[in-house]
Amino acid sequence: MKASYIAVCALLLLLLARAQITVAVTCNPTQLSPCVSAITSSSAPSTVCCGKIKEQKPCLCQYLKNPNLKKFVNSPNARKVANTCGTPFPKC
Repeated sequence: MKASYIAVCALLLLLLARAQITVAVTCNPTQLSPCVSAITSSSAPSTVCCGKIKEQKPCLCQYLKNPNLKKFVNSPNARKVANTCGTPFPKC
């Protein structure tokens, strides 16, 4: 009985370790403000910028639908920054 209890606990721990935690992203284009200098100039993106791009990636298609944001988000430099950060631009 004790061995089966330990086996069940071990299995449960393995399952929990493999479970992915899903966190809802709040789409807020101002979160990309650390990327403004990298997108508007030739400067390299900061680690903060890359983190924000990865965080906001699920929102990029929504931003592209907004006429006020589309020019900024869809610019060649924005795509370059996203690629530099290791976050390929989504196909919307």
